[in-house]
Amino acid sequence: MTHDEVFEKVREVLVDALAVDDDEVKPDATLTGDLGAESIDFLDIVFKVEQVFGFKIEQGELFPDNVMQDPEFVQDGKVTDAGMATLKERLPHADFSKLEANPDVTQVGEIFTVDALVKFVERKLGS
Repeated sequence: MTHDEVFEKVREVLVDALAVDDDEVKPDATLTGDLGAESIDFLDIVFKVEQVFGFKIEQGELFPDNVMQDPEFVQDGKVTDAGMATLKERLPHADFSKLEANPDVTQVGEIFTVDALVKFVERKLGS
């Protein structure tokens, strides 16, 4: 499956799960900030991605669980070096440049972009 084919299928999933227009689903669009995803939507996205692409996503594999509640990973509202390292390890498909520039915990959602989701699917498919 080509990158463009994966992107188109991911776009369809997000349009369906988030009730957004096709043209809103751009590679750099963030799932929460730009597309309005809420925590419950992430479950729907995982389910739909599994159905469309035919693979299983383990809990916390695509969207990490409880990292931001761990005092080792977040202190004074900032992601610590240990937190950043853990996020990078768990989310090798994500771009951390914005979060590294501003490690404020409120910026963590910026790493969950359409492109990160496409890269995740590509890794799972082995393409």
